Amino acid sequence: METNVVIVGAGPAGLAVAACLKQAGVDFLILEKADEVAPSWRRHYRRLHLHTVKSFSSLPFVPFPKSHPRYVPREKVVAYLDAYAERFGLEPRFGVTVNSIRREGEKFLVETDAGGISARKVVVATGNNAQSIMPDFPGIEEFKGKVLHSAAYTEAAPYAGKNVLIVGMGNTGAEIALDLAESGAHPIISVRKGVHIVPRQLFGVPIQMVGIASRTMPQALNDWMFPKILDLALGRLERYGIVRPKQGILQGIEAGRIPVIDIGTVAAIKQGRIGIAPDIASFTGDGATFVDGVEKKFDAAILATGYRPAYNAFLPAQLRPDKSGVNARASELGVYLVGFYNPVTGLLREIGIEAQAVARDIAGR
Repeated sequence: METNVVIVGAGPAGLAVAACLKQAGVDFLILEKADEVAPSWRRHYRRLHLHTVKSFSSLPFVPFPKSHPRYVPREKVVAYLDAYAERFGLEPRFGVTVNSIRREGEKFLVETDAGGISARKVVVATGNNAQSIMPDFPGIEEFKGKVLHSAAYTEAAPYAGKNVLIVGMGNTGAEIALDLAESGAHPIISVRKGVHIVPRQLFGVPIQMVGIASRTMPQALNDWMFPKILDLALGRLERYGIVRPKQGILQGIEAGRIPVIDIGTVAAIKQGRIGIAPDIASFTGDGATFVDGVEKKFDAAILATGYRPAYNAFLPAQLRPDKSGVNARASELGVYLVGFYNPVTGLLREIGIEAQAVARDIAGR
C-alpha cells in the first residue's frame, strides 16, 4: 500500500494534522492502534476539564460550540473530537499497531501488524501520555492495599471513607486528590521535590491568557516576577510542605515540566482535607514510611508518576526530529512530531499551530 503521508495516532494531534492535509489536498493514511479516535481522552478520569479556555483550545477550522462552558469537560471534548473526525471525513485504520519505520529509497516503509505501507512523509502524533511510568518503590510488593497508576483511575466513589496515598503532585495527582477529598476520601499527596503551582484564573484572568501575554517578556523577568504574583494569589505554600523548584517556572516548562494548574487543590490543602507528605522511603504491609520517618496507614495508593512518549519503540534515533513541530531536521528528514510540546499557553492550542505548520511544510515539498 502507498500513500503520501502516514499519520501515526488518531488523537487530537493526528486528527488536526489530517484535517490540515485534507484542506491542502494532500492524501494521507491515519493509523491508530485503538478502536476509536482519541482513546486517551476517553479513558481519562471523569471529572477532568480542560485547564485552558475553549476559545484557545480548539483544533484548526472548528471552534468549540458557544454553548460549551469556558473550561470544557472531558465528555464534551470527546464528542467534539468525534464530530471533528466526521466533519472532515477522517477514517483512521483502527486496530493497527506500528512496529517500525525505516527508509526505503526516497520513501519510508511503515511496518505494521497489518502489513507494510510506503509513504513519502511520516507524522508521529502518538502523544506524550502514551506509556505510564511505574516506578519500583521499595516494599511496594508487600503493600496489601490497592495499587494503580493514575491512568487507571476513573472516579472517587470506590474510595469514599478510605485513606488514599497519591504519589506525585503533577496536574493529575493534584486533581485526583481533590476529586477524592470532595467525595469523602482522605487523600495524602507524596511530593518528592519542588512544584510550581498556578491558579487556573489569576485575579479573574485565565492563566492561559496570562501566559500568552507574557511570552514576549524576557524569561528571566517572568521567572522573577511570577513567584511574587503567585504568592499574592495562592499564599506562601511552604508552611503546608510545598516548595518551589529552584528552576524558574518558564525554564521548567521549556524542560517539559508543566506547572500544576490549581482548580481547588490548594484550598483543600489549607483546609486540611488533603494532606502533604514528603517522598516515600518504602511501602509497608498496610501503608508507607516517608523520608522524614513518619509512617502512615493507607487503603490504596494511586501512582500519579507520569507518562512518557512511546515512539522510541518504532522510530529509530536517526529518524527522530529535534523537537515537536516544524524545524530544520524534521523538514530534512520528512518525519514530524506533533503534540509533544506543552507550553503554558496550552497543549491543544499548540497542536493547532503545529498541525497547520506541518501541513504547509509537507504540501510545499
